[in-house]
Amino acid sequence: MSDQAKNERAPDENALNEMEKTASEPAAEMPGSDGDYEVVVRLVKENEELKDRALRVAAEMENLRRRTARDVHDARSYAVSNFARDMLSVSDNLRRAMDAIPDEAKAAGDAGFKALIEGVEITERAMLTALERHGVKKLAPEGEKFDPNFHQAMFEVPNPDVPANTVVQVVQPGYSIGERVLRPAMVGVSKGGPKQAAVNDGTVEPGPVNEQAERDA
Repeated sequence: MSDQAKNERAPDENALNEMEKTASEPAAEMPGSDGDYEVVVRLVKENEELKDRALRVAAEMENLRRRTARDVHDARSYAVSNFARDMLSVSDNLRRAMDAIPDEAKAAGDAGFKALIEGVEITERAMLTALERHGVKKLAPEGEKFDPNFHQAMFEVPNPDVPANTVVQVVQPGYSIGERVLRPAMVGVSKGGPKQAAVNDGTVEPGPVNEQAERDA
């Protein structure tokens, strides 16, 4: 074979060698292979977990903010509850002192005695006014429907002319502070009359007379 023929065949042999070399190398993973799919699934799952965790943290922070705001509001509104309850005892004593004075003595008393009575009455009013400025309100529910959330039944009064379960007498006024009861009003309720229209407000019928509370009053 001539040299020219050998030279013409040489390129074909080189091409074959390149093809064999390429075939022997491991095939590279093409985009969209199983490996890439697993990576995408893992990233999506991690993203969902992080999102869920962020939402939980945000919800916990919002609940904490609301609880803190409620606690601050309650602290401002009810901080004087114990002090106000003690002051009610003083007010009760002033009222008992006034009620103990017979009307005849008040009418026949001299100027000094009348001034003393007026001073006690002014002191009582000033104390109740001061308590009211701090959110304490007096409960005098005579004529209202009995509410166990604010009233304490001391006795029952038979009266067919008055709707049953109506407060007909207030033995001792009650007091509330904000939406809470500082002291329930001790009352007498009617029985034997027509029933009041049922109202779905969660109220219940008055229970048995509290004898111990009646003695304390």
